Amino acid sequence: MSDAPKTSGMTRLRNYFLTGFVVCAPLAITAYIAWSFIGWVDSWVKPYIPARYNPDSYLPAPVPGFGLIVALILITLIGFMTANIVGRAIVLFGERLLGRMPLVRGIYGSLKQIFETVLSNKGDMFRQVGLVEYPRKGVWSLVFVASEKETEINQKLDQEGDPLIAVFMPCTPNPTTGFLMYVPKSDIVLLDMTIEDGAKLIVSAGLVAPAVKTNMVTLNGKSIGGQIGNPPVDAGPQPARKSRTASSRPNK
Repeated sequence: MSDAPKTSGMTRLRNYFLTGFVVCAPLAITAYIAWSFIGWVDSWVKPYIPARYNPDSYLPAPVPGFGLIVALILITLIGFMTANIVGRAIVLFGERLLGRMPLVRGIYGSLKQIFETVLSNKGDMFRQVGLVEYPRKGVWSLVFVASEKETEINQKLDQEGDPLIAVFMPCTPNPTTGFLMYVPKSDIVLLDMTIEDGAKLIVSAGLVAPAVKTNMVTLNGKSIGGQIGNPPVDAGPQPARKSRTASSRPNK
């Protein structure tokens, strides 16, 4: 009898600690990443700011984020200058110079193509989440399905009616690394989850899974989304029960 309150109290304290940890850990990690990024940008930009314009030279404490603000302003100005004819000509001249350097031109060209694809409004990196059997039959891996584009690989390996599709299989818990594979379209099981939900599933190692809606199909073939259950109490007036009147009662 005396152990029950102690066990209940320790369990309650453990639950309080876990609840606080769940609330504080994401905030602390997010703040740490943001603070580290701001410090990294400041360490690159502030040394090139003249002392008269750098507030760290006449303030008692350094101002975090000032280098980041200066970097954002400079990047915006460079984009504004590149949008006109003179700036575009300067950029093309610089790209021609980089194109003559054997090692640099490959790195610059690849990085430029990646950033244009990621940041362009017309670029669709991944359009859907799917499953493929990997690394063996019966074992399924989550993949991001890229858009169907005609490439040299498709011209040489496609089968009639079953084209190859480029899929990216990310690694857990770092979705930025993985494998690029070309899989027949018939071997891909497409999912309804979004790309963001798929990324959360990979980063959390399967712990954070998107909610699944149960769909009910009527006799007419229409799908009804949502959970299947009894209608709520205030769903509307219920049909009145049939009561037997005096005329309908049998005569005694």
